[in-house]
Amino acid sequence: METFYLYMRKVMAFGTFDVLHPGHVKYLEAARALGDYLVVIVTTDKNVEKFKGKKPVYPQDERAQIVGALRCVDEAVVGFEDDFYRTIAENKPSVLALGHDMRESDSEVRSECRKTGVECEVVRIPAFMPEKHKSSEIKKKIRE
Repeated sequence: METFYLYMRKVMAFGTFDVLHPGHVKYLEAARALGDYLVVIVTTDKNVEKFKGKKPVYPQDERAQIVGALRCVDEAVVGFEDDFYRTIAENKPSVLALGHDMRESDSEVRSECRKTGVECEVVRIPAFMPEKHKSSEIKKKIRE
């Protein structure tokens, strides 16, 4: 049993995951397929408001609980508010699975990870039917 953990490929995925939809599930399933253990980092409420300009529908702890309930997710935690790369450094993943809409480039992420002493593969997961599965559009439909 201990030998398994020595060779386990830990994958990290990131997101807000407010109003969970099939696009989120496909992203997380694709991330999980890249390794043996999937840790999902859920964006803090303050960072959601900072980057998206509005408060999330569900608070960060509830979003982490919802994401953690998915079969493909082994662990879901709320990220650090002040430093995205601190979360990566503490978890030391083998693979970072980035969403299609993450602003930073793959090479930027790789470079910042190296600065924290983390060497990992960076994989960009393509969008799954983005014209249909987009949180902002789903919220708009709900309001109508």
